[in-house]
Amino acid sequence: MSCASSDNTPQAHVASLIGNAETWVDPLDDLVRQTGLDAGAPFTPEALDQLAQLQQRDVATFEKTRARLKDAGCRVGALDRALAAVTGDCGGVGAKQADILIDLARAADLFHAPDGTALGDLDVTGHRETWPLRSKGFRRWLARRFFEATGGAPNAEALQSALNVLDAKAHFDAPERPVYVRIGGLEGRLYLDLGDEQWRAVEIDAAGWRLVDRPPVRFRRAAGMLPLPIPQQGGSIDALRSFLNVRTDEDFVLVVSWILACLRDRGPYPLLVLSGEQGSAKSTFSAMVRALIDPNTAPLRALPREDRDLFIAATNGHLLTFDNVSGLPAWMSDTLCRLATGGGFAVRQLYTDQDEVLFDATRPIVLNGIEDIVTRPDLADRAIFLTLQPIPEERRKPEAELWAAFEACRSQLLGVLLDGIVEGLRRVSTTTLPGYPRMADFARWAVACERAWWSPGTFWAAYAGNREAAVESVLDADSVAGAVRVLMTGRDEWSGTASDLLEALQVIVGERVARSRTWPDGAKALSGRVRRSSTFLRKVGIDTAFSREGRSRTRTIRFTTALSVQPDADGTVASASSAPSAEPIPAAGAADPAVSGPEVASASASVEVPSVSRPGDRADRADAAAPRQSARGVSDVDDVCCDGTPLKLSCKLCRNSPTYWCNNRDLEAAVSQSEAMQ
Repeated sequence: MSCASSDNTPQAHVASLIGNAETWVDPLDDLVRQTGLDAGAPFTPEALDQLAQLQQRDVATFEKTRARLKDAGCRVGALDRALAAVTGDCGGVGAKQADILIDLARAADLFHAPDGTALGDLDVTGHRETWPLRSKGFRRWLARRFFEATGGAPNAEALQSALNVLDAKAHFDAPERPVYVRIGGLEGRLYLDLGDEQWRAVEIDAAGWRLVDRPPVRFRRAAGMLPLPIPQQGGSIDALRSFLNVRTDEDFVLVVSWILACLRDRGPYPLLVLSGEQGSAKSTFSAMVRALIDPNTAPLRALPREDRDLFIAATNGHLLTFDNVSGLPAWMSDTLCRLATGGGFAVRQLYTDQDEVLFDATRPIVLNGIEDIVTRPDLADRAIFLTLQPIPEERRKPEAELWAAFEACRSQLLGVLLDGIVEGLRRVSTTTLPGYPRMADFARWAVACERAWWSPGTFWAAYAGNREAAVESVLDADSVAGAVRVLMTGRDEWSGTASDLLEALQVIVGERVARSRTWPDGAKALSGRVRRSSTFLRKVGIDTAFSREGRSRTRTIRFTTALSVQPDADGTVASASSAPSAEPIPAAGAADPAVSGPEVASASASVEVPSVSRPGDRADRADAAAPRQSARGVSDVDDVCCDGTPLKLSCKLCRNSPTYWCNNRDLEAAVSQSEAMQ
């Protein structure tokens, strides 16, 4: 009885059921194991149905299972999208977050720039900030608003989906507005972004300048930008000179005029090229100029190696300063020309076949180096050249002390520069120039601003002298242009094909130069070099023309001199004068102070030496009393070569033909040595 009664108890019945039950395996556990072997197992219709039911029934268990599937190798992003298609939820959790993000972004004032970039104005702690939608600044702002609204963080997929929608709204449903970096302009007024945390700017017009909290133009902040000080009244422009190692008053006028041009919202901007030996404060000069206009955590940089990198730097900064430049390749010179006067660069967008990324910028640039780094005429015509003198040890200051003094008066220096901008805005519409150079807009602006501190004509005199020196410097560095000047010495005209010209110039320069890498390797290359230097040759009195002649339409190059020289009675012609010298001509018999010993040229040497020289070169000073040459271009005295030996002997340097002069820059010393030998 007792046993029968015990078998009928509920406990016995439950135990009997458990004993007779079959072992049950969770199908999702088996799914995790299968996923380790086959990553596509969770995407079968049966598995998706089970996961969808679990997601709706028990979210906590679903998330644990999802994490286990991820560890087993499942792509959970694709799994979420597949589950959303099964359940009919448009994107599942990610899409819901994207909807929240899009709704939160309504607080931003969206718009797009002329280049198509989508941006938004944000209200941050009472001030307005402008950020591109794809920038870190806008992403941080949107993520913070999401956290404030939900207490959580949006996933990357939801954030990307929301930004795609906002980008489209900025393009199709929002206005177009220009965006500037550091300097902007609107309706005749200029705006200077101070770069501070309140996003304030200085408004400048013909009536004066003032601080504004919400400028009507939009500025974009790039990485590395530092704030400018709040400008103050009462400064003096002469205080700036104590921080810049300039040689003359003319150089200081050019520097100030260049800085005022940089404070405009449009170009063209001439390049500022600084040269000088070690210890001439070129780097400090460049850094201080940038600190006045567009301070940055990395004020001095090396030249980039590609066009793309250079234009990206120009997009993210208003002023570019490149330090310790030792030389400029041809492609870099062309790119700097485009940046100075306006130009663009296009490159294929990554991961696409047809889309392009366009960079369009006009920026002021500073280059500094020990050598003469600008040698191409097209770039030199867009530049201002300054040569800095070495600073003696007794005049040097510790760098920390120098920068402390500069920071102490930087606010007043900025204020006095803004006073010059006000003067320029007041006068630029009525300003005219004696002539219009390549950088005519810059020259006109500088002339309009000069009345703030100097008398009329001060800038033009300094700029004209600087351009004349640049012409001589570039022609001196160009072997082709120098040979053309020698060729046209004593001639009114020369014409022939490029091949004829190449042959004639090779005789002039000699075998050593003709075989060098810098010499053109053919008639076509020579024609291009002549075209490039024709502008500067014209400035020294040699006009160049390219034409086709005869029935065969032969391409001809023709040189003509600006000043016609008639032969004298003895059949000789006088040499054309070179560019005017910037140094006084020494008295007869006086030795050149820069030369000693055997380098001193004889004052009575009756020879005209064709030379490519800078202002102040000895060949310029000999022009006034130079003797005439014979019609064939050979001196009346015994011919000498570049090492001072008579040409009838073998030359150890150039092996020049006795029909032409050697293209040496110090032939006066050679003549003196030859006379001593005789």
